[in-house]
Amino acid sequence: MNLAIQKSVGLLLLIIIGFLLQKKLAGNDSLKGVKVIILSIALPATIFVALLKIELAQDLLLLPLLALLMNFLLFGSSYIALSAFGIKKNSSTRKTLLLLLPSLAPGLSCFPFLMEYLGENELALAALADVGNKIFVLIFLYLLAVHWFHQRQSSSIQQNTMAKVRGLLLSMINEPINVVIIIALIMLGFGFQLSSFPAFLENEILRLSSIMTPLVLLFIGMAVKINWKEFNLIFFLLSWRAGIAFCLSAIIVFLMPALSPSLILLLIVFPQSSCSFWPFAHMTAINNMEEHTPPKNKTFNTHFGLSVLACSLPFSTLLILCVFSFQSFFINPIYCLYVGVAMLIVSFFPFFITKIVHKKIPQSSTKEIPFFSKAVDAIEARKAS
Repeated sequence: MNLAIQKSVGLLLLIIIGFLLQKKLAGNDSLKGVKVIILSIALPATIFVALLKIELAQDLLLLPLLALLMNFLLFGSSYIALSAFGIKKNSSTRKTLLLLLPSLAPGLSCFPFLMEYLGENELALAALADVGNKIFVLIFLYLLAVHWFHQRQSSSIQQNTMAKVRGLLLSMINEPINVVIIIALIMLGFGFQLSSFPAFLENEILRLSSIMTPLVLLFIGMAVKINWKEFNLIFFLLSWRAGIAFCLSAIIVFLMPALSPSLILLLIVFPQSSCSFWPFAHMTAINNMEEHTPPKNKTFNTHFGLSVLACSLPFSTLLILCVFSFQSFFINPIYCLYVGVAMLIVSFFPFFITKIVHKKIPQSSTKEIPFFSKAVDAIEARKAS
């Protein structure tokens, strides 16, 4: 068996073990505790070690810009495509998806696999690229959420947007991963390496970084919770998102033919990261502002947003494992483009079914019949309840 496939099977076993541990968890607090350990200790330690082993170059500034460009391209294509899924314009469900689908959360869904399959150098590059993604997720998406909130409110209750943005910037700086990136880049600028630390401190940092991958995989298994009533719609939405990302990655690789295989894989798997939790945090904050507003009139559908997040993490994990299991196939941009187009066709299968139904049923006897009408109606009803 291919060594990459063997490694993927081993990693999947850890996810299954995490899933089996769900019954042992004492509520969401236990899961939050594991997440805190990952995001505040294990992942920052791993990124710190990786960054201190690279050499700074001006070319690296291109990575955050590429990530930011990918975010905006995903946002623009989401804005155009959601109507085909039966998502009504200006609905809370549409606004929820427009915040979630373009966002990326590489920390839990991408970084562990980059470390396992490609090594510390590519992990460090991905951490730098995530700076662009953080700017998009923390600033642009928050401003968009506030804009939509203001559209629905009277001017007398408008919020101090700039103060909120300053608060988000502070939270971005206080996030352990970002602090570690800043410290590591400053140290690199002054010529320091990991070996500059005393031996005992270097060993402890390495020991902390070694727990990241198994801990993240167990967390993915423990966090998997799928609402089956909404799963069909979410599956096709995530398939569409993945298809667009594959196509965009293939185009970038076409335009940059001198890239090494490891960098090509990085460009392919980074946009396949799961949806970020930060947009959901923005939506929750807006919902708190609308505390006395009836559920059906709220700006966002947080119940559905949570379901998308729950499905996105395992979906992205399986896709990334698939890419790394068949690396020689995916590093060819033509094949990557084929996969992207195939996933887009799969995702728009419901749209084609809708067109067939329209042809068979006279227009005078029917209104628009979206394939997901029942799912969308159920989502809206759940929000209003």
